[in-house]
Amino acid sequence: MNTPDMHGSNARDAQVIIVGGGPVGMGLAIELGQRNVRCIVVERYAQPQPIPKGQNLTQRTMEHFHFWGVEKDVRAARTIPPEYGIGGLTAYGTLLGEYSYDWMQRELVRPFYFTDNERLPQYATESVLRRRAGELATVEMLYGWSAEGVSQDDRGASVLIAEHDGNGRRTLRADYVVGCDGSRSTIRAQAGITQTLSDHDRLMVLLVFRSHGLHRLLERYPGKSFYSVLHPDLEGYWKFFGRVDLGSTWFFHAPVPSGTTKDNFDFRQHLHSAAGAEFDVEFEHIGFWELRFAIADSYRKGRIFIAGDAAHSHPPYGGYGVNTGLEDARNLGWKLAAALQGWAGQNLLESYSQERHPVFQSTARDFIEKAIEADRKFLQAFDPRRDKDAFEHEWNARKSGARSEVNAFEPNYEGSSIVSGLPGSRCSALGSHAFAARAGHHLAPQPLSSGRNAFEELGDGFTLLSLGGDDTVCSAFETAAEQMRIPLTVIADSRRGGRERYDAAYVLVRPDQFVAWAGSDASLDPPAILRKAIGASALEPQIG
Repeated sequence: MNTPDMHGSNARDAQVIIVGGGPVGMGLAIELGQRNVRCIVVERYAQPQPIPKGQNLTQRTMEHFHFWGVEKDVRAARTIPPEYGIGGLTAYGTLLGEYSYDWMQRELVRPFYFTDNERLPQYATESVLRRRAGELATVEMLYGWSAEGVSQDDRGASVLIAEHDGNGRRTLRADYVVGCDGSRSTIRAQAGITQTLSDHDRLMVLLVFRSHGLHRLLERYPGKSFYSVLHPDLEGYWKFFGRVDLGSTWFFHAPVPSGTTKDNFDFRQHLHSAAGAEFDVEFEHIGFWELRFAIADSYRKGRIFIAGDAAHSHPPYGGYGVNTGLEDARNLGWKLAAALQGWAGQNLLESYSQERHPVFQSTARDFIEKAIEADRKFLQAFDPRRDKDAFEHEWNARKSGARSEVNAFEPNYEGSSIVSGLPGSRCSALGSHAFAARAGHHLAPQPLSSGRNAFEELGDGFTLLSLGGDDTVCSAFETAAEQMRIPLTVIADSRRGGRERYDAAYVLVRPDQFVAWAGSDASLDPPAILRKAIGASALEPQIG
């Protein structure tokens, strides 16, 4: 958008303008604010919207909340009592049918993360993040405003905003703009960032309802909070139930015929058919959406970035959405701070899209679409009414497959230009969990000899773990970091007590807890390692 009031003055209202104050936007604001970056959040809604989506929060997401200082508050906002489980279940035919198995057993990968996973509605999470962002002097909140346009030049970027329920209009100026404004992102569209779409030609319904009877029916599945139903008629797509609280409030989504409206379809019968029994239903919300995948072709255009659903959206299968968006925020936040504070190399900001874009592509391809296709093939090939033995054999095999899916989802940046990974590696969501410190992978927690965990000692910037290493190597890293103005914390400890599992004497950890480099060679080149980690080329002028 090119209007006169968006290009005149170069005076800054903030260093970063964030459009969209959902969990991703608020998370990014906290990440930046805690790094002393001044930012403004533009959010149209004064209060979080009461739709219970984005509930499955992974261990990795809870690590973000730990570092943002809100982990305890998020757990306290849980709407299901802590003593009740948050596991999942997959059933065949109906929810109360003969065949079922445990699904999405995230506890299998718990040893590789510092925190436990959690489950609560997105609006509860968002409320906690809003409070935390409001505590930071570096974060300004503009509730009740929406973005109408965005522009940029070689000095900064501008956002034209309008009051949602009034006549006010303002132009905000900053060094960078980040669109966290959802799948219909104004920022993405105005910046001219194109998308690649994959339409599955399915109309989906989202129902939010109250029912005590469904809770009583599901007492046969103790400790379960979400349930997917496979049915031959759905061709691999799910009927999905989820608890919002314990005992009364639920959500449900499933395919419905094209042309379905609130008034021409029996949603109560649809619920009863999926469950396999009748129960009381009091509807609170009925909404619709198209089942499709969308990914921006780049997450950056100059000084304008996008994150969360603005960058990528997909069906709510597997609980990947909000977790992926929050990882975007962690990845982008420290890089923007580095650029604004003068210690980023020329390629650091470009590495955001380079790392996060292929991870979402892999998430969609290797997990969500693959699961839909695998379910479709299973339903076509096996039917207990046709061949019960063959069906049960394959059903039991699927149980182990449900476990391997959790283990295989391990987003990593092996192919990143700012990671010292193996030649020919790629960034992907497909990987394996391990305690070894591997370049491009998330650092696993380990206890230190002090009794504290390594995660409790990691610095806000880079951290060098020296495990039985040479003091001269540590000094060389510290000297190089000081010359480049890179914030660096050094943790020296022995290579025992579990720390030998890192399989390296030196581990350079990024501000987002991913490993930039790991090795044991005392003849290494610390300046070169650090330059690569901040996206500085060998020919680039000295940072700092």
